Amino acid sequence: MMLLRVIVSPQEIRRVTLQEVPPSVDELCVVLGNTLGLRGKFLLQFEDPDFGNELCNLTDIKDLPTERATLKVLFTFSEPVSDSTLDTASLSSQNSASPEPPSSGDSSEWPDPFVISDFSHDVEFQLRVANDAYAKDGAVTVISKSVKSEILDRLADSITRITCYPSKDNLESVAKALVAKHPCLREPGSGKGWYCWRFSLIFKMGNYRQRMMAAGCPEVLVNKRKRKGNTKPVKKAKKGEIHYLPEPPDGQSTVKSEKDRETMLLEVQKREPDLHLLDELMTATFSQRRQEIIGDEPLISAVKDRWPALFSERQLSAEFSRIVTKDLLESFLDGLDALVPGVLQMYGEAAASGRRVRLSSVLSCLQKEAHGETLDVLMSGMQVGLLIGHEGPLHDAFPLDVFNVALVVEEKIILHDLRDVSTGFAMLLGAIYCLNLEYPRNMKYSFEFLQRVVMNIKPDQCSPRIHGLRNKLLRYRM
Repeated sequence: MMLLRVIVSPQEIRRVTLQEVPPSVDELCVVLGNTLGLRGKFLLQFEDPDFGNELCNLTDIKDLPTERATLKVLFTFSEPVSDSTLDTASLSSQNSASPEPPSSGDSSEWPDPFVISDFSHDVEFQLRVANDAYAKDGAVTVISKSVKSEILDRLADSITRITCYPSKDNLESVAKALVAKHPCLREPGSGKGWYCWRFSLIFKMGNYRQRMMAAGCPEVLVNKRKRKGNTKPVKKAKKGEIHYLPEPPDGQSTVKSEKDRETMLLEVQKREPDLHLLDELMTATFSQRRQEIIGDEPLISAVKDRWPALFSERQLSAEFSRIVTKDLLESFLDGLDALVPGVLQMYGEAAASGRRVRLSSVLSCLQKEAHGETLDVLMSGMQVGLLIGHEGPLHDAFPLDVFNVALVVEEKIILHDLRDVSTGFAMLLGAIYCLNLEYPRNMKYSFEFLQRVVMNIKPDQCSPRIHGLRNKLLRYRM
């Protein structure tokens, strides 16, 4: 057995336990790729104790320290990128010789600061001369239409490697970084100096998405139907998904994915299915499953008919890890453990001031008790929720003697025999991500709290209400 500390990026450091050490570095990369949901080509570095734990490239599996080691993942690209870009850029690799459609990138982590890559040699030369003139007398240059077009094209290419749907704040950070690196591009008469560049990027990204759609980029292609009069909102990562609409792995064609899906249909019908085979096939068909769930928006009953293996605690956890690159149960339970003291202290202060609110009233939207009613009656109108089976009367929000917890989506039980309520809540959050569901409107802040504060997924994008609550809890932990 070996314990690994794997550094994927400065914001993503994972703990991985291997029952057996793979015989080669290549096989270790495959294991880590499947476990952490990593896409694209990458190499591994390890902290070498012979050199004061400085990082060295791992070329021989025998060089790894025994029992425990720290690894760093470095993604490789088809063109040179800076060290800072490696930590924040897309997880997918662009290969100029590959016939596959270009990807917009799988990582939704926006770099701070945004790195402006070099332009073509002639444009760089013009900008260098203009920057020197700006440094001397503050003169801003008037660039030609062709130069501006190349600058915007290069910026759009860099942006789509992260996401095809950047926010206004994202584009603002790009515009600021551009004029910071090339002050000669500042706008005369503008106090900020970058506003028109942001405005130009908004239009450029719209045009660039059309090119990406024509090239077959999944993240953009899924929204093609909007042009036929569909007024549904753009389908894009909204809850901190890292792999929202991934491309299929190398060698995984649509025909092969369908054969793998049919193999899983047969396997899950066995009395003792091969769990490791299901793990491999679920990973291989991840892209096809996301295309169907996000692109077609089928009913949950249809998803369950086509992908029955997904509806288990093991596979929901694995799918969540592929989408968010976090361990579902571990992140949820660790987040709860860290927050419980602060929540109890806040609740106690509210009770002392007469502002105490029963937890049962807060959670009534999600859980229901059975008092002789049939399950159909209980689940009527329940889009997402928990059914909690317990012994004895209910005296508080959560019963003590729980014998079964079931997860309900679209008035159907999709998972049952969960061991406790906290696991039920974790699986509920996992199902929302795996099935691309919206948060219930009357509990959107509760789920945002679970996502951004408990699970620590995109905590920097909290709404004002959750941001205030998060700050209060942090003060209790200090």
